[in-house]
Amino acid sequence: MTTRPGRPVGELLRDQRRRRGMTQLDLSIEAGVSARHLSFVETGRSRPSPDLILRLAEQLDTPLAERNMMLLAGGYAPAYPSHDLDGPELAPLRAAVRQILNGHSPYPAVLVDQHWHLVEANPAVALFTAGAAQHLLAPPINVLRLSLHPDGMASRILNLPQWRAHLLRRLHQQAATTNDLALSELFEELRGYPSGDDPAAPTSDDVSRVVIPLRYRHGDQELSFLSTTTLFGTPLDVTVSGLAVEAFFPADPVTTAALHALGAPAASAG
Repeated sequence: MTTRPGRPVGELLRDQRRRRGMTQLDLSIEAGVSARHLSFVETGRSRPSPDLILRLAEQLDTPLAERNMMLLAGGYAPAYPSHDLDGPELAPLRAAVRQILNGHSPYPAVLVDQHWHLVEANPAVALFTAGAAQHLLAPPINVLRLSLHPDGMASRILNLPQWRAHLLRRLHQQAATTNDLALSELFEELRGYPSGDDPAAPTSDDVSRVVIPLRYRHGDQELSFLSTTTLFGTPLDVTVSGLAVEAFFPADPVTTAALHALGAPAASAG
C-alpha cells in the first residue's frame, strides 16, 4: 500500500534535483521546460501535471517508488504498480532469475531486493553462509548484514577493511539516492560493526589493480572473487525496479578449481 507523502511535490522534486547535483537550469534543459516554470513548480507557485512530474523524475533517474510518491504529493494516482514477488504477475521473472542463478553454478549468485534482503540463491552461496550464526540466517536474510557482521562472513574475509568500505560506500550512495529510511538505518548499523585491521597496502596481483576482489578464507584455502551486479532493464513495476542479481566469479585459477571441486549442483536453493 502506498501512503500519501506529507510534503509538496515541488519540495520532493527539488530535493531529488539537489541530490543529483543539478541546477534548475540543468534540469529544465534536460526536461524541455523553462527554468522559470521549474522554479514555480519547486516553490509551489505552479501545480505540475502528472506528465511533467514523470518527465522531471525520468531526467532525475528517480526510483519508481518515489515517482509514485511524487504523483501522490501532486494529487494524482500512482503510475507504477507494485506486485508481490510470489504473485502470478511476476512468476515469469522468478523463473528467469532461477535460470540465471542455476546457470551460474558452481559460482555463488543471489537475487536481492531493494533493502538487500535475500530473495533467491543458488547452492554455491552455502560457501558464504557456512559457519554464520543462526540469527543472521533467519528470514529475511540481509546479505549486507551477513557479510559484515562479526558472526557472519566478516571473520573469513581476508581484506575486510577494503571490502567493508566498498559495501558501505555503495549502501550510502543508494540510501542518499532513494531517500530510503530503512537503507539509512542499515548503513548506520553496519558502519558500527568492527572494521578489521587498518587497510593493507594494495596487493600486487593484476585483479587488485583494477577492482576490489573479495578475498575469502575457506578451510585452509584463500579464494578470490569478482562481483557483478545485474539490474532489470526498463522496469515498470516498483518491486522489479528494486531487484538485483549479485553474482560472484572466480578471480584466479585456484578459486576456479576449488569451486568446481566443491561440485555445487545446478539446482535452485530458493
